Amino acid sequence: MLNIPNALTLLRALGVPAFLYTFLVLERPILSFTIIAIGALTDYLDGKIARALNQTSEFGAKFDPAVDRFYIAAVIVALAVKEFLPWWLVISIIARDLILLMVVILQRLRGVPFLSVSYLGKAATFNLLYAFPFLLLEDVSVIGPFCYLAGWAFAIWGVSLYFYTGIEYLIKGIKSSIKGR
Repeated sequence: MLNIPNALTLLRALGVPAFLYTFLVLERPILSFTIIAIGALTDYLDGKIARALNQTSEFGAKFDPAVDRFYIAAVIVALAVKEFLPWWLVISIIARDLILLMVVILQRLRGVPFLSVSYLGKAATFNLLYAFPFLLLEDVSVIGPFCYLAGWAFAIWGVSLYFYTGIEYLIKGIKSSIKGR
């Protein structure tokens, strides 16, 4: 179902290859920053608009978090390739998502409804989506040092919340799968 929120999520999904091309091939950090900043903005807007216009859908509830995971994975791998992020951090974030993917598969096999995204889970994603664009601007003139500090502040908070909520989702997902319907 294509509605305004799902169109915004699709736009964010299309931003991933655009970001990868501008960052890895063209090496244009400001343009790359702009693309992922727009992606972060669409992540914020799609939920707000869905609720405001009563355009929530089951498709959107699944599509949006999937695009978030894809977006975060692509951005952090690209940042690690260019040595903006350490590989251990990238691997740990991707491992968290893969573990939770196994929980989703288990829930699916057991016929258990998927867990809904928590407020803290949304905050974690929000922080990560805002952290990484700032890290791109580290070498940009006068604002670079501020952007570097802001990026790592968002990243540390976001990663902490990301792992906290990952543990929370893991426990809830396993419990719901054991109980069954």
